[in-house]
Amino acid sequence: MIGYVGGVAFGLVLLALAGDQFIVGVSRVASALRIRPIVIGAVVGGLGTSFPELAVSGLASVRGQPALAIGNLVGSIIANVSLALAVAALVTPLRVDSRTVRREAPLSVAAVLLFALLLPGGLGFAKGLVLIVALAAALGALLLNARVASRRDTLGLEVREFFELKGRRPTLREVARATLALALMLAGAELLIRSASGLASRLGLVQGFVGLTIVAVGTSAPLIAIAIQAARRGDHDLVVGAVLGGNLYIALAGGAIVGLVGGGPTSAVGTAPVVLMAVIVVVAWALMARGSVLNRWEAALLVAAYGAVLPFTPH
Repeated sequence: MIGYVGGVAFGLVLLALAGDQFIVGVSRVASALRIRPIVIGAVVGGLGTSFPELAVSGLASVRGQPALAIGNLVGSIIANVSLALAVAALVTPLRVDSRTVRREAPLSVAAVLLFALLLPGGLGFAKGLVLIVALAAALGALLLNARVASRRDTLGLEVREFFELKGRRPTLREVARATLALALMLAGAELLIRSASGLASRLGLVQGFVGLTIVAVGTSAPLIAIAIQAARRGDHDLVVGAVLGGNLYIALAGGAIVGLVGGGPTSAVGTAPVVLMAVIVVVAWALMARGSVLNRWEAALLVAAYGAVLPFTPH
């Protein structure tokens, strides 16, 4: 029992430290390439931070554990919004670019809603193909938004000083920094998941509950760490972009993997968590669109929404 608790603690520390360095590397590369940070966060950060969810759900599907696989995806989407995005906004109110509300946010919300609509009856091969097509279309739309950034874009004081004042250019060192930090985050997430799962087994919890809560929070931990560190540094675009991109990949790529690899029923997950997942992402989008700022009161509401999901999870 003590070993599991120690593993959870060490995994969280590793995620926090690696998340800080990941943000530094990605921010500097985005600034130098003159690409909007929101797009970098959604395409690169979103994919990178969704690796744990994709790996865990894919492996669970192969092993014939659809409740764990789908529960992880649903729970991770909820945790990304109610924990990563909301906790970051508790650290500092998040300013949201109006273009994000009009372009990237609708793609992410539509991806989650499509995933929720396809879940009843379970995910199979045909539904997996639908999600793959939707993923290709969403990525194409995101890349179309990757244009040269204007001088009005907020890249962060540290990034501006690093590139514009010192006249430096991106090097392989910054790419290596982000890559190594991402690898460490995945390692920390793996340690956290194993420790938390072992602790859950000792307590006699069922697969559906473990997938929706412990494993979901564990696989979302890299994104939570990134969001907190980015908010602390003032990189609001990267916080929002990583959450939106992460949810898009989890819903479309994760759902496709489960459907194409193994599939299976979703009865062990329950209908209520899926409905609440859809409601939470829509509400978060509405809050971001209202005034282009996610304030602390709204963030507290999203955190409370996560607590509202727990009573409806299978035990």
